[in-house]
This record gives sequence, structure tokens and C-alpha cells, in this order.
Amino acid sequence: EALIQQKVRGGLYANAEEAIDAALQLLAARDRQLERLRAAIAAGEEGEAIPWAPGLMDRIRQEADARQRRGELPDPDICQ
Repeated sequence: EALIQQKVRGGLYANAEEAIDAALQLLAARDRQLERLRAAIAAGEEGEAIPWAPGLMDRIRQEADARQRRGELPDPDICQ
């Protein structure tokens, strides 16, 4: 309650209801992201693992750079 009032007094929100609505929206977005991550982990457990090798990070960076040059957006669950 004190945090909500602080945000309202600071001018970030017009009233407590607006602050609570914003907080609930953020919480819902976080929950959706968590569910996507859990699903990705579960799917990864079924898939093929990539063994670590000295050049692996370089290869991953090169692939990411190529995707960026093509205009592909990164997965929001990976790049935060």
C-alpha cells in the first residue's frame, strides 16, 4: 500500500487503481513469460543437446549477427 501511494504521489500514476492495474499487467506478462520458458525447457529436455565446444559461442554470435542483418527479431525470452 505504501509503495502504491509513493508511486501516486510521485506522479507516475493518477491514482491507486491505475498503479494496481499497471502492476497486475506486469505480473500477467511475467507469468506468460514464465510459462513460455517452462514450455521451452520441457521441449528442450526432449530435444537434442548441443555439446559445448570452444567455438560454440562464436558460432552462436555469428548466427545471431546473421539473423539481425536479415531483420529477424530475437526471441524475447532469450534476449532481455
